[in-house]
Amino acid sequence: MTSPLHQLAALGQSIWYDNIQRSLLENGGLAKMIAEDAITGLTSNPSIFDNAISKSTDYDAALAKLLAENPSAEVKTLYEALAISDIQAAADLMRPVFDRTGGADGYVSLEVSPTLADDTDGTVTEARRLFAAVNRPNLMIKVPATQAGLPAITTLIGEGINVNVTLMFSLQHYDAVADAYISGLENLATSGGDVGKVASVASFFVSRVDTIFDNALEAIGTSEALALRGKMGVANAKAAYRRFREVFDGERFAQLKEQGARVQRPLWASTSTKNPAYSDVLYVEELIGADTVNTMPPKTIVAFKDHGVAEPRLTQNVDAALAEMDAIAALGIDYIELTETLQAQGVAAFAKAFEALLANLAAKREQLL
Repeated sequence: MTSPLHQLAALGQSIWYDNIQRSLLENGGLAKMIAEDAITGLTSNPSIFDNAISKSTDYDAALAKLLAENPSAEVKTLYEALAISDIQAAADLMRPVFDRTGGADGYVSLEVSPTLADDTDGTVTEARRLFAAVNRPNLMIKVPATQAGLPAITTLIGEGINVNVTLMFSLQHYDAVADAYISGLENLATSGGDVGKVASVASFFVSRVDTIFDNALEAIGTSEALALRGKMGVANAKAAYRRFREVFDGERFAQLKEQGARVQRPLWASTSTKNPAYSDVLYVEELIGADTVNTMPPKTIVAFKDHGVAEPRLTQNVDAALAEMDAIAALGIDYIELTETLQAQGVAAFAKAFEALLANLAAKREQLL
């Protein structure tokens, strides 16, 4: 009997694990999830690595060895050594998925430093370096959908480097990211590269959208406003998916598709429910559709496996979802302002998490020296 997780896969949605931990890589935990729970990818970020490294002893032996070899190593160098080793191990575990799907799935994501979110050249340089250091074809480099990140995405795709575009919150973000990806493919094709050898996902954040819009609706406080709470996150994603279909079924992408180019799949991120009044599988059940990815933290995977219902709802009631977005706008809530605020907050939060990671790693280094 298959679980709801397997049913997601049958409906064309990939499940990526939003977590990494060395013990999980070494004790067979991730391998078991791949074999039994239809997990076909993995994502990481500085906060995840901070939890893994600073809140466990999993990395102490490896860190002690690195310090024995180079006691004066910079903290970021130590972090990258630990992270790259984990990402390589995860990529190797995912490699059979990558091979079986012909490179359509089985990816592991590693993020460029969040401090580079407003630095195009710095992002490109670090992405190239990390992609070469990990040296796995099923690696995706995470790049934010900031104004500086967009040209970096085009450059990296044009060089055949897989990109997971992160921190997307609006349809405007989606349009810019899709254009950056297709422009990169066009550049790769012009230079004689194989457009079928590069892949990308566009990570659309969901629960954070509901959080900020719910706050705005509660500030208005009318019955009409309160009735729209918990609607924007899903409606926004459904609107983005409709846009995805329009773009990648459109004329501009058609020629690239004939050359073997892959669509840039929408990835639903931030899918753990923040409001306890909402279902703990809300952002899974409502966003199931073909050519998509849902990257789930451990608790969400457990919850959906236990009581999730897998139905292709992403293309259902889209007009109603757009009407809900219009109703929220009619109340005077500025969609552009709030989604740009979310991206700025996301960049700041990722940078803060990265700084915390380095600080905690520095403290652990002192303990081991």
